[in-house]
Amino acid sequence: MKCNASKSSEGNTKRSLSCDDECARLERNRKLALALNIDPAAHQDDHVPYSAETLRMFRESSKWAQAQEREFRVFAADEAEKRLRFKPMPPHQRAFLRSLADDFGLDSESMDPEPHRHVAVFKTPRFVMAPMKTLAECVRIRQNAEAAAASAIEEQRRLRSNNEAYNAFLLTHPRFGLTVEELRSDLSVQLEATPGLAFDISFLPSEEIVIKGKPASASTNISPSSIEAAVKAMKTAIASTISAKRLASSCQLCTLDSSLNILRRELDMSGNTDGWSRVAAKAAAPRSAPQQLGVGEKSVYTVLGSRLKEAKKKKEEIEKAKVDEPVIDDWEEEARREEEQSLEAVDQDTSPGNQQTSNDDLFGVNAMTST
Repeated sequence: MKCNASKSSEGNTKRSLSCDDECARLERNRKLALALNIDPAAHQDDHVPYSAETLRMFRESSKWAQAQEREFRVFAADEAEKRLRFKPMPPHQRAFLRSLADDFGLDSESMDPEPHRHVAVFKTPRFVMAPMKTLAECVRIRQNAEAAAASAIEEQRRLRSNNEAYNAFLLTHPRFGLTVEELRSDLSVQLEATPGLAFDISFLPSEEIVIKGKPASASTNISPSSIEAAVKAMKTAIASTISAKRLASSCQLCTLDSSLNILRRELDMSGNTDGWSRVAAKAAAPRSAPQQLGVGEKSVYTVLGSRLKEAKKKKEEIEKAKVDEPVIDDWEEEARREEEQSLEAVDQDTSPGNQQTSNDDLFGVNAMTST
């Protein structure tokens, strides 16, 4: 905004811009960070609201993709617009639009055959708002994360390839409340066993403990290889004492510089400390010879198999009976036919011949009674 100030007018020097929703949001975040004593520069949100496929296609054609993203954001900000139609374009560009629509929470559909096939985007109840971060910002975040991961891998590779001599012990997960004096007292026998070598005990910021070997005096000259040989010879005794007194969870050799930075760890050289190597290190399950069954005895698997076979055969017979049973198309006609058959059976029972037979039987019974 131009100030338009002059000798006779102050212009816009004393005017301030009105705060919109975005301005109010930034001000709230600033006050909250100030109240919680948070440095915004050191606490950046690295969340990426876009899929990896969308970011990959954006990198392939960033300039064109930014123009399409701008169309999406204008469409998302307009509450009156419910549908956005793009011009016909190649399949890979349509794929980017549909992937971006899914990240925005919009529905998309490809319409018309080639070469007029295009993408239409719709607002549905699942759409809330456009992502706060742009695609370009998320690409930078991913690149920084990938660079940091590559740097960490390279640092780990450097540590593993380091051949500097061991000069210290590293205790991981020490006992809660353990002090330097208690540790030195518990390990005094082992630490004083090597003449001409002294040890400094220090706590690292990672809550690990290092016991670094050094010459006992300034006049003592000990080579790094001699220190490495000494700490390797002492490791078994120190590890046993630490385990027996539960001073820490593990003890390993390491290499420290003058600033107590760990340049090399013993476990870094093993390469495979977890996974299958740990399983293979354990004793294998004992093998037992298969038991021979007596004559006439059946294995439990044989019995179960025969029962399953019988049940399966019975089930097949039931299914076959269901298939062979005729299907009645007109159930009313079938009910009428059954009713007629039942009436015919009743008529036969009440016919004159049957009635006469019944009377003769009754007469014979009465005659025998009178006799």
